[in-house]
Amino acid sequence: MLEVTGLRVAYGGIQAVKGITFHVDEGEMVALIGTNGAGKTSTLKAVARMLAHGVSGSVRYRGIELTDLPAHRLVREGVALVPEGRGIFQRLTIHENLLMGAYCRDDKAAITGDIEHIYGLLPRLKEREKQVAGTLSGGEQQMLAIGRALMCRPKLLLLDEPSMGLAPIMVQKVFEVVQTVAKEGMTILLVEQNAKLALEVSQRGYVMESGEITLTDEASVLLDSPRVRAAYLGG
Repeated sequence: MLEVTGLRVAYGGIQAVKGITFHVDEGEMVALIGTNGAGKTSTLKAVARMLAHGVSGSVRYRGIELTDLPAHRLVREGVALVPEGRGIFQRLTIHENLLMGAYCRDDKAAITGDIEHIYGLLPRLKEREKQVAGTLSGGEQQMLAIGRALMCRPKLLLLDEPSMGLAPIMVQKVFEVVQTVAKEGMTILLVEQNAKLALEVSQRGYVMESGEITLTDEASVLLDSPRVRAAYLGG
């Protein structure tokens, strides 16, 4: 479904991503793990067409070259991003945020049904649907960001650091939601610093260090790798 070849990202003279190649097959959840500054978020921003300059290489989604498209077209093609920091509309209600996720759709009856599905998946949001989103806890905002992305009915979901800044109990709840979405058939590329959690829920993984992919394998193999355990899992 997603094939990235020779991707490079530069900020001025600094090479953040150094010609990486990876793929995500339909129906997979694939983790891209690494320490802060490894180039993970830059990779996801490049895939999602959020960087105006300094990007080269090929990003193909279902045979379509994404580097030829403006960012807003990706949503219509079936690609949705849950950005680092969540990026919700702080002054809108939960319900209004979900409606914003469906801005490119005009099937009103189906949109209503999808909102109810999101509320079933995320009952905390249903309880607070008229609450202004900026007053939610970090975990609730993360759930809202995921729900909003799902409202465009994506075929590929890009998740950037969904556990960042959350209390452990909220991290667990957010990852339960991610697993549920994956079981419903969603293809997911998960960028995450919490290597253990990411690999536990994914089928395959890529390890990124200093802008390069240095290791790739089945997630279960990476979890048992002495190199990965020493670097990311506490030995």
